Amino acid sequence: MLSAHPMGRVHAQQPAATEVTADSINDEMAERLEASRQRLIDIRQRLEQTPIDDLKLAELRVQADEVATELEGASADLETRLSQIQARLADLGEAPAAGQPAEAEAVTDERNRLTTERAELTVIIDDAANLRTNANQATSSISTLRRDLFTQTLLKRTELSLGLFGQAGEAFVREMRDLGSTVGSWLSFAWKFKKLPLLAAILLSLGAALLFLSGGQRLFARLIARDPSLEQPTYIKRLSLAFWTTVTRTLSLTAFLVASYLFLDGFNVMRRDVAPIIGAAFGFIWFVYFIWQLADAVLSPRYPHWRLVRVTDRGAHLLVSAIVAMAVVNGLDYLLGVVSEVLNSPLELTIAKSVVASLVIGLILLALSFARPVLHEDPALPGRGWPRWLAVLLRVMGVLLILTVMAGYAGLARFVATQIVLTGAVLVTTYIGILSGKAVGKEGAFARTGLGERLARRFQLGEVALDQIGLAAGLLVYAIALLLGIPLILLTWGFQITDIEAWIYRFFTRITIGNISISIVGILGGLLLFGLGYLATKWVQKWIDSHVLARSHVDTGVRNSVKTGIGYLGIGIAVILGVSAAGIDLSSLALVASALSVGIGFGLQNVVSNFVSGLILLVERPFKVGDHVVTGTTEGIVKRISVRATEIETFRKQSIIVPNSDLINAPVGNWTHRNRVQRSEIPVSVAYGTDPEKVIAILLEIARAVPEVLRNPEPHVDFLAFGASSLDFELRFCLADYSDGIRIRAEVRIEILKRFEVEGIEIPYVRQDIMILPRPGRNREASGKDEDGTVEGGAGV
Repeated sequence: MLSAHPMGRVHAQQPAATEVTADSINDEMAERLEASRQRLIDIRQRLEQTPIDDLKLAELRVQADEVATELEGASADLETRLSQIQARLADLGEAPAAGQPAEAEAVTDERNRLTTERAELTVIIDDAANLRTNANQATSSISTLRRDLFTQTLLKRTELSLGLFGQAGEAFVREMRDLGSTVGSWLSFAWKFKKLPLLAAILLSLGAALLFLSGGQRLFARLIARDPSLEQPTYIKRLSLAFWTTVTRTLSLTAFLVASYLFLDGFNVMRRDVAPIIGAAFGFIWFVYFIWQLADAVLSPRYPHWRLVRVTDRGAHLLVSAIVAMAVVNGLDYLLGVVSEVLNSPLELTIAKSVVASLVIGLILLALSFARPVLHEDPALPGRGWPRWLAVLLRVMGVLLILTVMAGYAGLARFVATQIVLTGAVLVTTYIGILSGKAVGKEGAFARTGLGERLARRFQLGEVALDQIGLAAGLLVYAIALLLGIPLILLTWGFQITDIEAWIYRFFTRITIGNISISIVGILGGLLLFGLGYLATKWVQKWIDSHVLARSHVDTGVRNSVKTGIGYLGIGIAVILGVSAAGIDLSSLALVASALSVGIGFGLQNVVSNFVSGLILLVERPFKVGDHVVTGTTEGIVKRISVRATEIETFRKQSIIVPNSDLINAPVGNWTHRNRVQRSEIPVSVAYGTDPEKVIAILLEIARAVPEVLRNPEPHVDFLAFGASSLDFELRFCLADYSDGIRIRAEVRIEILKRFEVEGIEIPYVRQDIMILPRPGRNREASGKDEDGTVEGGAGV
């Protein structure tokens, strides 16, 4: 046995705590493997028992899958422990060779203990691998048995004769008598000895029925009620009414029947021999009701305007009657089959009932193929026949069903008849649901529905919002139609509920792609954890910014850098937690990242450069949000600094996105790097002959009269130059906030003009004298010159 591995030498050398830990790990693993082995033995024994039906095989398949999953988890734990031991032995190194200095006794003891534990774990891992192989083999064997059983049931041939039907008739009489006796004795027993539980179960079932019906009417009244005032309802309204009428009413009846069965079973009213019959009766009621509701919703014999197909009124009544009749025949075949199984009736009776049911359904299909229910373009004309392809299809199905019965394959005929009725109904319902979702999700369609109009009035929604809601509603209808249709189709094709549960569980817990296992639940949990981490990060950013940084009167740029850093740190942690919760192995991602490092280095070098530059800008802070910067041809206010690029808004309100590497590698002018103080200059020119000291005094007086002009450093005036036609001065003063410079300079210029006008100081403009000389050899009179050579009427410009 696995638990019998010796560890005596290690025990003698290790402390008690270490010994208990190693033993407990190995013993726990051995016990887990032994429990899995016993479960596999039990599964094998149950497989050898006869007879065994498909339901029991499906349950055994689920159990074998559970054992395989447990063994896989145990193997993963063992491999992890073995990897830890290998890593520790690598750290300890090899034992000293002969002639080398001896090592510490504790190191030798630990190496011996780990070596022994590694040997034990290797044996346990091999045993777990063998058990997992056995579990997979058991699963494959069960699948093979189920396929063989299904094939044998369908393809089993029976010789049909008059004697068989005679025996079946006698057996049917006895069966009905036994059924009446069984049900009567059960009712008598329940009334005499379980009257109160029976009455309580009946009352609670009726209460549940009223609750479901009233709740369904209240919640879905607008979806399942036909408006008689609408003479031409839209296609989307007809589709939605057909789908939701079928789904809601069928689900209400389902809830009532399930509640009734659970109440009867919970109060211990039902006996074992009666419970399958009651369950089959409830299934028969549900099946017929579902088919009737679907046929009535699609064909709408009483409300022609709500009809989804173009058939006459008479054709609608005929089709509804034929469809319901096939449902009743098929449902009775199923119900009576359960009764025969419970009462141990002869096999001939079951065969005869299946033959009769299949023949009746085949004859109904043949009769329908010759009907003339299709509506003409002129409703006043009588109906016409089916399209040729549909008529041929009905006849082929009817003839094949009858021939299959006559050939003696009653099981196959019964299966085909069930698929024609039930699978056809489910497919029609699913198709109507898909069409409804498509119609609802169509652009602008949801806004025209009653629900869309109410939402628009109540919440003042626009067309875009309603269209997005309609798209989401269409996808939801898709999901509902598929989630209801696919499981029902699988059930009708012979799959068991346990199969569907196992598939759903496997889909949400483990999807294997090669060597990678993906869990939908884990992914959803990871996304949820990432979302919570993201929201927590935003909250922390907001709290620190508003409660800590704002109260501390920290600069805006510093606040932005802190917020950005907290955001990147929080989102990074949220990503790591989400990926870990999703079950994605980070070591695998590290291997992939190392394999792609060369490609990243060449293909994403600009991205990496900008990322690193962004981190440098956030840490070094050569400029911050709100600074006035100049870089190349770009000048404006920094609005946002991210790890890839910086957003600069020009004074014309144009946003320019500059890569961070450009800001790191190129000169950047920052008007507000240290502070917002700025020196302003106003050049002033006066005419020659003006007293310069007077000009300087006037300019200083004007500057000092402005409240925003700083007194330290004081404003001053420089006499710059003797110009061509003026004396050039420049008034220089400093402002506390550079953003006020344009306004204050304009005000100062206006004041200078006013004072110069009052003081009589002239601001000159450029003047030049032009002299025109004659060409040599021309007549003086023609040239208009006097004897002294001057031009008549010369003027200065």
